[in-house]
Amino acid sequence: MLESEFIASLIAASMRAGTPLLFATLGEIITERSGVLNLGLEGVMITGAMVGFYFSYVTGNPWIGILAGGFAGLLLAMVHAFFTVTLKVDQAVTGLMLVLFGLGITGFLGRGLVGEVASYLQPVKLPLLSEIPYIGTAVFSHDPLVYIGILIVPLLWFFMNKTRYGMELYAVGENPEAADTVGISVDRIRFIAVLTGGFLVGIAGAHLSLAYAKVWTDGLTAGRGWICLALVIFSGWMPQRAIFGAYLFGGLDVLSFKLQAAGLGVSYHFMRMVPYIFTILVLLFSVIREREKFGAPSALGKPYIREQKY
Repeated sequence: MLESEFIASLIAASMRAGTPLLFATLGEIITERSGVLNLGLEGVMITGAMVGFYFSYVTGNPWIGILAGGFAGLLLAMVHAFFTVTLKVDQAVTGLMLVLFGLGITGFLGRGLVGEVASYLQPVKLPLLSEIPYIGTAVFSHDPLVYIGILIVPLLWFFMNKTRYGMELYAVGENPEAADTVGISVDRIRFIAVLTGGFLVGIAGAHLSLAYAKVWTDGLTAGRGWICLALVIFSGWMPQRAIFGAYLFGGLDVLSFKLQAAGLGVSYHFMRMVPYIFTILVLLFSVIREREKFGAPSALGKPYIREQKY
């Protein structure tokens, strides 16, 4: 009985902890599928967390906070798109600039929010499903963004694999020169993809402060943006795999708390290292194997300039 309760509790906590990772990973998958690499997830995510917390605190409406966090992520993504897509600046450099900017600006502007209480997203029990023994409460008693994140996965898969615009996204990321030849606007597709990805990453940050942690503190993301970059590789740039990876990493993140609560003699500090160790292993594995086998877009990280061969 205790074992079943522990597993159910771990599943529930993994879904809550994995939801911000899922939104950010899906956002980055969209961005990278267009051929643009955004290393600034950590900066975009923490900006969304602070802005979302602030607007929820001021308005008393957590959904306004969620949307504000998403638009904050979109604005930072617009900066990234302007430099990388329009000006053809190095994508890695611009992404790192977003990290430094996001961490710096939130540390400065968010000082007055530390210790304050905002309006948070509350769990919603799905009728009938939440009454299923053992797994009902664990799986079907979460805040709405958890369900929205799960719903986005098949919708994004359908968009990317079964629609014209999804095919154009693939084409721009794989061979922008060929896409340009048949009349697809490479810059337009990339710009939209970067903005869409930034919006989802901003929502991920807002969920972190308004539903998961339910607090604002400097450095709230604690490296989750970097973990999401590894999750994109782990998922093979496929949204249907991203949900598994996000919940797995979320489970590893909360496992230390659960083991401590269960009274097991496992070092808390070691368990807190596990998600980051796993991240390093994923990145190391991606370096050892050929990038094409992982499903990475062929033009990823390469600015497109007409008449320039790849």
